[in-house]
Amino acid sequence: MPDDVPDALPDGAQHVHTTDLAVRWGDMDAVGHVNNSRFFSYFEEARVEWLKATLDAATFAESGPVLAHASCDFERPVHHPATLHLDVYAEPPGRSSLTTHYAARLDGSGDAAAFGTAVLVWVSAETGDPVPMPDLGLE
Repeated sequence: MPDDVPDALPDGAQHVHTTDLAVRWGDMDAVGHVNNSRFFSYFEEARVEWLKATLDAATFAESGPVLAHASCDFERPVHHPATLHLDVYAEPPGRSSLTTHYAARLDGSGDAAAFGTAVLVWVSAETGDPVPMPDLGLE
């Protein structure tokens, strides 16, 4: 687990994944920094990497996560070129839901860029109804 865990991270949350993402020129807005909406895509990319590394493809044929809630606290503007280091944390899952947390930091300096949270609900691919979470190896 990274040494500098976000302050607002719940006690039961576990570090589950790390990835580095390059900021693309197209991520910038008219003011010259990464558009705030892009952080939700960065969090999604890190989350999907983690889930694909944890679960087999057959699981996704039957069920998968839908986003029920997402939030982000922005700490500082990010400018191209940059690489963001993203850490993903997960709380112990409920029956069909899971809360994840994200820390995006500038690679090199380690300065915090943004912290996010997402609530996922696991649903049947056939019906769209909530179903029990698959085993993600979380305690």
